[in-house]
Amino acid sequence: MSEAEHIRLPFDAELPLLGIAAWSGTGKTTLLEALLPRLTAHGLRVAVIKHAHHAFDVDQPGKDSYRLRQAGATPVLVASSARWAMMMETPEQQEADLAQLIEVVRVQRPDLVLVEGFKNWPLPKLELYREVVGKSLRVAEDPWIKAVASQPAVTVPEGVDWLDLDDLEAITRWIAAWPQRWRHEQEPRSV
Repeated sequence: MSEAEHIRLPFDAELPLLGIAAWSGTGKTTLLEALLPRLTAHGLRVAVIKHAHHAFDVDQPGKDSYRLRQAGATPVLVASSARWAMMMETPEQQEADLAQLIEVVRVQRPDLVLVEGFKNWPLPKLELYREVVGKSLRVAEDPWIKAVASQPAVTVPEGVDWLDLDDLEAITRWIAAWPQRWRHEQEPRSV
């Protein structure tokens, strides 16, 4: 059991959170890439927090921001008229702190925050499942899963919605309705 399973996230009615959870290779990012324009067309401003299992760097050696970070600044925020990015060194953390990341996103006031990965964290989730990946469904053991989008169809526990993973329109409608459902679904179900 991971340490994340014991953390209480800062849920509130004003910031709907929905995890997109699946095993590697299921297509989380590909699905989100297809869903985001559709959700935007529904009038939603959607933020995404994505978990990475490896160290990464969005900065470039030699750039001023990189040099400042290497010199010890933490965080470093780079801004232009088109966008801004914040880089924060976290060498003491074994796992990214989702609660902290939610607070960073909160100030942007999105209508919905989709959380890709972080599958062990206690937040409502849509589980993606592809039989060809060869991994098991998590819905029976994770009380935070509110819906399963799968290919092929699978049996889900009572109180859990099932969606066809190949039906983008149905998944879009389910996620677009999440901000209204959020206020009533901030607790895990009984397993």
